[in-house]
Amino acid sequence: MPEKRYLVTPGPTPVPPEVLAATAAPMIHHRSPDFRGTLERVTERLQQVFRTENEIVHLTSAGTGAMESVFQNLVSPGDPVLVVSHGFFGERFAAQAEVYGCKLTHLRYGWGESPNPDEVGAQLEKMGGAKIVFLTHSDTSTGVVSDVQAVAERISGSDGLVVVDAISSLAAVPLETDAWGLDVVITSSHKALMSPPGLAFVSVSELAFEASRSATSPRYYFDWERARAAQEKGENPFSPAISLFLGVDVALGMILEEGLESAYERHVRLGRAARAGVKAMGLELFSPDEDRSAVVTAIKMPEGIDGGSIVLSMRERSGVTIIGGQGELRGKIVRFGHIGYIDVFDVTTALTALELAMVEAGADVERSAAVTAAHEAYAEPVSV
Repeated sequence: MPEKRYLVTPGPTPVPPEVLAATAAPMIHHRSPDFRGTLERVTERLQQVFRTENEIVHLTSAGTGAMESVFQNLVSPGDPVLVVSHGFFGERFAAQAEVYGCKLTHLRYGWGESPNPDEVGAQLEKMGGAKIVFLTHSDTSTGVVSDVQAVAERISGSDGLVVVDAISSLAAVPLETDAWGLDVVITSSHKALMSPPGLAFVSVSELAFEASRSATSPRYYFDWERARAAQEKGENPFSPAISLFLGVDVALGMILEEGLESAYERHVRLGRAARAGVKAMGLELFSPDEDRSAVVTAIKMPEGIDGGSIVLSMRERSGVTIIGGQGELRGKIVRFGHIGYIDVFDVTTALTALELAMVEAGADVERSAAVTAAHEAYAEPVSV
């Protein structure tokens, strides 16, 4: 096993040393002035990253817990909902809708396709409206980043709440919660927020809070109103992941110091570098070859080569961890993540390791071309 390790996945992502150091600070009490200051600062910084004036609900959970909190707080059994999916994580919304007894309409796009705003609008009109429309911004199972802005504009005025999974996209690609009219936006700590796993954050509009008061699904730990009431006093309703809050506070400060526009540009360039290197190697992309695909690069495996074996080979031979396909794409693709605390040298290291693994697996790939192509693509000017 190589001594040096590289983590190039869409989550968890590498954590900066400054953030790790903050998580190792001496423990403080969660109802003390020390923590109240951290909680207030994290909330204010998250509002800047979400681009919103809405309340930010803090949850000690993974992103899936935040997804489930939407159903607990907003739906009653039998409520009509529309889930628009284009990959594994959009289908998680659909599965949760069934668990909570919703009247589900599932507009399912093929994995790797992008939702069409007019089709979403037509489906919503056909069903006579929905209490909630669920959208996935970035589905890391495919590398597709959907045009949430265009979809939200198309369905504006439908009276349904718009809920967006931005778990892997927030701080990596542009997302404007208030300007795009998004009622609920979800993210978690271990993606582009470059912190350890364990925290989730939900931007909740006043319309969504109003809807939560009449929803009848049971809730307790993930009760948004309970969380809001506690946060107004500078507290959490339950014991939070204190050390993780200290870390994400530092990470958010780093993101805002860099500037969101600069972060978006950097992620575009990293996506370009990854895709250029893959193509120079002679491999075929599964994710769209476009600047919006700045979160994950998904790569088709040649006939006869198993993606899972490539992932294992890269880890054992080169110390580089990427991930394979999920669900129906298992074994058929591999995926690079390039969000958060990642630079172009991480990308080129992963490309080199991929090239070595593919050659050892017997694939016909172009040798020694990927790194040059990646650096050249990264150097190209970007307008975001």
